Amino acid sequence: MGEMVSFAGNGGTSEGYLAIPSVGAASPAVIVIQDWWGLVPHVRAVVDRFAEAGFVALAPDFRHGGPASRPDEPRQMLNSTQMDEAASDIAAAAEFLAGRPEVAGKIGCAGFCAGASLALWSGTFSERIVATAAFYPRLPWEDMRADWPDYAGKAALIHCSEADGLSAADGVQSAKRAIEAAGGSCQTYDYPGTAHAFFNEDRPEHFDQRAAATAWARTLELFRARLG
Repeated sequence: MGEMVSFAGNGGTSEGYLAIPSVGAASPAVIVIQDWWGLVPHVRAVVDRFAEAGFVALAPDFRHGGPASRPDEPRQMLNSTQMDEAASDIAAAAEFLAGRPEVAGKIGCAGFCAGASLALWSGTFSERIVATAAFYPRLPWEDMRADWPDYAGKAALIHCSEADGLSAADGVQSAKRAIEAAGGSCQTYDYPGTAHAFFNEDRPEHFDQRAAATAWARTLELFRARLG
């Protein structure tokens, strides 16, 4: 359904996977942030699913075609400065989407694992991004700043796996407090008995069909209510 596109971002040119709904009418948009494995088939499939649900969807390719070489690599790469740079790239993707004729309404951002933390953080970098959804966010939370500016009037949703400590995890609670202190709303949902990456069908050892379906429905509900 989708195609690779190029757009200006962070002083250079970025690429991403873009899918557009078939309905023909202009639609709200969603930015999809990859987990640390890169722009893999699972992420492209999520972009296509958002398009099927009526959203223009774009997944920026932060790894420029290459996957992570090992699971601990993103923890070494994404310190607080690099997180700001990645969020700037996400903000550039929002500007790109806002300028497309297929887009009308507002823009949301959804992400997975490391990308989930970046999706939440993106709300501090772009006034266009008004709703964020995080699937089992995981980053070195101690590198996150305590203040999350520009979240006033925005909404966040965090899907929490049991493997990551559910919504009681320190990082999730820190993000929730920061968003609410900035004037935004933040809803957390727990999925008992789930592993990290429970939404990823390409990882059958972790995938949980019931939890994934519930999390997807809640995400669509948020974006339909907030993006118009």
